[in-house]
Amino acid sequence: MAELATLARPYAEAVFGLAKDAGNFDEWSEGLTFLVSIIEQPLISAVIANPRVDKAIVTDLLLDICSEQKVSDSVKNLVKVLIDNHKLRVLPKLLELYEQLKAQQQGYIPVEIVSTYEVTPEQQEAVESALKKRFGKAVALSTTLDPSLVGGWLIRAGDQVIDLSIRGRLQQMAAELRR
Repeated sequence: MAELATLARPYAEAVFGLAKDAGNFDEWSEGLTFLVSIIEQPLISAVIANPRVDKAIVTDLLLDICSEQKVSDSVKNLVKVLIDNHKLRVLPKLLELYEQLKAQQQGYIPVEIVSTYEVTPEQQEAVESALKKRFGKAVALSTTLDPSLVGGWLIRAGDQVIDLSIRGRLQQMAAELRR
């Protein structure tokens, strides 16, 4: 995981610099998110991972998909650079690092709440208020459903993880019993 972060960091910083200069942070966020969703599709992922498929074919495929969705030329150029440098696999980490840089620039912390059930607006407000006090910054909440947690929440704020899930507690108890 650290290797991917090391490889993705220069690209994320370069993209952040371009976004900052042009003032189009959201356009880059949307473009990068779209690219990650494309390369994570099983069929596309298989094509990218196949060593017999020439990188020119992968480039054409991804650029055609990007053109259909009217992705910016800057994002298309990034695709070409990543493919030319055999770094397309760092794209998800690049997006994560870019979003962290964007959040720092704009003065907020992105927070993800992973839950087994829908989080109510009241619960979101309570978590947002508590995290604002804890970090002294605005918070941008997003929620994800994950039934494997069994119950409770997993809260990711920057590089901090607060595990309030039943799965996490069961894993902790199992580890203590093994001692």
